[in-house]
This record gives sequence, C-alpha cells and structure tokens, in this order.
Amino acid sequence: MDEPVLIWGAGAIGGILGAYWARAGVPVLMVDIVREHVSACATTGLSIEGPVEEFTQIVPCVSPEQLTGTYRRVVLAVKAHATEAAVAQLMPHLADDGFVLSAQNGLNERAIAQNIGADRTIGAFVNYGADWVGPGRILFGNRGAVVVGEIDGSVNQRTKDMFTLLQIFEPDAVLTQDIWAYLWGKLGYGAMLFATALTPDSMTANFADPARGPALIGLAREVMRTAVADGVDPKPFNGFEPSAFMPGADDTAAWQSLADLAEFNSKTAKTHTGIYRDLAVRKRKTEVDPQVGAVADIATGHGIDTPLLRRLVALIHDLEDGRREMSPKTFHELTKVLS
Repeated sequence: MDEPVLIWGAGAIGGILGAYWARAGVPVLMVDIVREHVSACATTGLSIEGPVEEFTQIVPCVSPEQLTGTYRRVVLAVKAHATEAAVAQLMPHLADDGFVLSAQNGLNERAIAQNIGADRTIGAFVNYGADWVGPGRILFGNRGAVVVGEIDGSVNQRTKDMFTLLQIFEPDAVLTQDIWAYLWGKLGYGAMLFATALTPDSMTANFADPARGPALIGLAREVMRTAVADGVDPKPFNGFEPSAFMPGADDTAAWQSLADLAEFNSKTAKTHTGIYRDLAVRKRKTEVDPQVGAVADIATGHGIDTPLLRRLVALIHDLEDGRREMSPKTFHELTKVLS
C-alpha cells in the first residue's frame, strides 16, 4: 500500500488520522479549505495536543484547487452538510477503481453512494474526542470506538486494508459486517449530544442532570424506534447502550446508560461537543439537519412521529440564527414536549 491516502478534510477527524498515518510512514495527502491550516500542516507541521498523546507531524496538505492527480483510497472527513459538495469536488480525482470511506457523523454513506455508487463507498464509525483549535493544532481529548465496514456487509481486501490503517491510529479498531448498526447507534447518542449544546454546560453535566434526563432519554428512544423501523439493530459503544432505549425497555436501563455516558465523558479533555464549538466558538452552522433532521425524515417515511427530534432541530436553528441563547431554559423547551 505505497499509494497515497487522500484525506478530504483535515479537521478534528481527518487531521488526526493524517498525522498518525504520516508519522507511521504511510503516504498521505490532506485537502482542506482553511488556507492557514493547509500551510501549517505542510510546513511547520500539524500538532496533536492533549492527554492521549502529543506530537507534531508535517503532513502534505493542499487546498481543493491545488489538488492534482487521481487517488484510489479517499477518506472523506468533512462536516455532514458539506458531503455532496466535497464529493463533487473530489470525483475528478477519484481513480476508476477508487473508493471513498466516510469518516463522518451521520448517514452520509447514503449520499456518497448515490453520487459515486454503493460499490465504491465504505462506511466508518468514529467516536474519539477531538477538536480543531486553530491552524495546525488539533486537541485529541480521548480515545473512543473506531469501526469500519462495507455498506453491503461484505468483507474484502480493501476493507481489510483500511482496517489495518485504522489500527495504526486505534489498535482496538473493529472490522464489522454491520456498519449501519454502529452508525445508527451514533445517531442515538448524537441526538443527545445536540441537546447538550443547547446549554453552555459540559457533556458530563448534561448527562448527570436528573432534570434533563427525560428529554435525553426521549430523544434516544425516538432514534432507536426509527432504526428498528429501518431494519437496523444498533450496537453499543462507549457507554451508549441502544437496547436501553428500545421500545419496551424500562427506564432503569436508560438512566444507567446516561450515567455511563456521564462517566465516559468525564474522562476526556474534550468537555463540550463539536456542536457546541460550532455554535459558541466558530459561529457557524451545525450538522443538525443531515443528522437529527435526517432521522426525523426517515421516521416520517415509516409513519413514526418524532416530536422531540423535530423540536431539537428547531432549537438548534434558533441558536444558529441568534433567536435564543444557550441556557438550561432553552434545553427545557425540549422537556415541555414531554408534558
């Protein structure tokens, strides 16, 4: 595997993968739209900071208009709402026998497959904690689950090759024949994470607050009900236990999962979500529509009502547009849906 891996998006996810692979001697080329970040990565180096490990690694990096050539292995690591635009830009650089691995949050594999074909699309699930903190700097807050798998459930040489690469970064990475189970599990957890961004409080503080628990549990239940209707049996990871939020599950298991999530997130240097950073620090749109909104749309197709998910989307939009402020009061607009 001497050919370069093209990583499209050198932020929190793609940047860490690029730094670890480049340090291990894997040929890597990253693409990013932030010129200062591109320059730093390629010249002075990309600094990985935080409690997991600290090092600086020069990683070749270019802006999209500077990219030349074609590549067989492409890792897509952009925000979910940038997926289709990024795929359109990278398609001229995708080799005839090439594929795209989605290292994103959400069900972006569906959009990628629609554009380049399902046979050229690989899924991945990542739950490690990381933040882009500035040009040439990424916080690696904690390790978390990393899973890779073909979207049709098969296992072939390219899947094994990408699994081997991911093990360089995460030795406990998993090769699965059911990547959708992990992606839907992350959507359940992700819906709760979006809710935590309605407040300025940490993830742990939100998961540990009994007053917020009912809304958080309700969100996960709406996602799990939709997953079941879509023919998926979500898998557990890092404290999130899908079975605790399934139809018919008792409240005890759900509350235990919240406690486990509070414990997991208490051990990371990444105290707040990337959603929070998008809203409070980077002042930009979040991924709420292609993640939470997408689940609500899928639910509608199955005849399932998701009032909490729909309200959450509206509240995040309010924060994006400056109509509300992050606060417990804003969070409890969700709680009102339950009453």
